[in-house]
Amino acid sequence: MNEKRHMGLRTLNRVSNTSIYVILTIISVIWLLPFVFITLQSFRVESTYQVGYVIPKQWGLQNYINLWNSDFKRWYINTFIIALASAVLITIIQLCMSYTLSRFRFKMRGPLMRFMLILGMFPGMLTMIILYRVLSDLGLTQANAVPGLILVGVASSGMGYYVSKGFFDTIPKSLDEAARVDGATRFQVLCKIILPLSKPIVIYTILTAFMGPWGDFVFARYVAFGTSAGYNVAVGMYSWLTNDQIARMYTTFCAGGVIVAVPVTILFLCLQKYYVEGVTGGAVKG
Repeated sequence: MNEKRHMGLRTLNRVSNTSIYVILTIISVIWLLPFVFITLQSFRVESTYQVGYVIPKQWGLQNYINLWNSDFKRWYINTFIIALASAVLITIIQLCMSYTLSRFRFKMRGPLMRFMLILGMFPGMLTMIILYRVLSDLGLTQANAVPGLILVGVASSGMGYYVSKGFFDTIPKSLDEAARVDGATRFQVLCKIILPLSKPIVIYTILTAFMGPWGDFVFARYVAFGTSAGYNVAVGMYSWLTNDQIARMYTTFCAGGVIVAVPVTILFLCLQKYYVEGVTGGAVKG
């Protein structure tokens, strides 16, 4: 009787696992289809406008050559500068804020954390008008939009301390105390003890800080306009989708989408292990 029951449970588990794998496979195929379509269209050279078929009749690299000869290079460099500078500064500010809130006990610490949590619940769209006005007064819009976008991205980064602080809370404070007894400063404790033990959360912070500006469109289009010099790739490529350009720029647009997506995809796949560890390790109550 027990043997039959055991076999029944094994069969049920096998059917359940198979069903889950089938569902996940179908979801993955649906999710990947648009990327496959864009990649195939980027190699189509018999025409530059939208067509009703997926597989190109003539293959070539002309769209990537056209991309290289356009303003795309400048847009790509602008985006890389914004994303890299934002990632470095946001990571430094966020980790320092997280370490401070995790290890220090000071007056108004609790109210400060609650204030930042409540403030972070308001959508960023509410501040777009005043942010644009401030950047405009500083001369950081249009052609000078790159430093303006970096400034806006970094300005409120300290409020994103939640996950990093949760990870730091899991590291025993006895390590800090032992280092302090040996004469280490707070900064040395952070750099030589906490951060080496926090590689997953550091990489998680860098990835999220980099990928946000890399794919930014709404605020970037609001700040960078009128001149191609201040565009990032999202705003620049969007300008190709106007009625007078879409017919001759569609396949080049697809090639640009591939160029933008491939580096970030490879980076994410290589660091996915640390990304997951950072999310799960920081998802604790501080």
